[in-house]
Amino acid sequence: MIKSHTIENKFLRVKTLNMGATLYEVYHKKKKINLILNLDKISSYQNNQNYLGSTCGRFANRIKNAQFKIKNTTYKLSKNEGKNILHGGVKGFDSKIWTIKKSSSNTIEYQYISQDGEEGFPGELISFCQFSLQDNCLNISIKAKSSKTTHVNIVNHAYWNLEKIKKDIFGHSLYINSDYYTEMDKDNIPTGKKISVNNSTYDFRKTANIGDKIIEKGSPYDENYIIRKQSRLIAKLTSPKSKIQLTVFSNQPAVQFYSGQYLKFLSKSKVLKAHQGMCLETQCFPNSPNNKKFPSSLLKPKETYLHNMKFKISDI
Repeated sequence: MIKSHTIENKFLRVKTLNMGATLYEVYHKKKKINLILNLDKISSYQNNQNYLGSTCGRFANRIKNAQFKIKNTTYKLSKNEGKNILHGGVKGFDSKIWTIKKSSSNTIEYQYISQDGEEGFPGELISFCQFSLQDNCLNISIKAKSSKTTHVNIVNHAYWNLEKIKKDIFGHSLYINSDYYTEMDKDNIPTGKKISVNNSTYDFRKTANIGDKIIEKGSPYDENYIIRKQSRLIAKLTSPKSKIQLTVFSNQPAVQFYSGQYLKFLSKSKVLKAHQGMCLETQCFPNSPNNKKFPSSLLKPKETYLHNMKFKISDI
């Protein structure tokens, strides 16, 4: 059964779901605005095709040909996007009921145990996802341990829109702390080549209006940006209309900027459409299990996978 849980402080109220360790609401108390998209009711999350707020794993984003090799063993994974695997497979972490391990007024921690061989991945993986509030910051901490050597990339897939009336994200401004992005093939999988953002529509090192950049580029964004080394600052998203700024920090080497072009949901009480929200998914590089030049996503027994995210919400 899908259940919700609320944590709060004087600045923020956050609702999560045990289905997919999902971020359901990030409510700005002073402005009275929910800053993320959600579905009409929690039962709808049984079929959350857009991954709204989901914890995606055990390997988020894409792995080419739904396979990888560790030493001399090739592991064939479940295909759910043509010949490739996306966000953990047919039944990824987003579709699982997580167990509450501990909770307080400002913290909730979920656990999910992924069995050896689930979706084709080796090793029993024990994962924890903790949501906590500290002043005007939402912290998400994901930890995991495996019984066998495996690949791990667990991310949060919230769609942000900082405005009260969530028409689209075209009026938002964005800064990304990145000098390079990864070139993608026709299936949106990195080719292995990194490209400078210099003199291109991919350059967000100077804060820019998202709508203007999409028009200039001639197409929406679904790009993996390489974060500058030794930096935990990932991005800043700003709404001039609501006068709210979201600053994202993480210990991960990359971020997927997805402008929400495939968003679609329709019910009697709610409609979601393209570009109504956007994602800043801090992550390891997509397809890193098959590219030795990329930062490693390999997790060995006795090691701990750790993905920290901080979402700072400020009035401007």
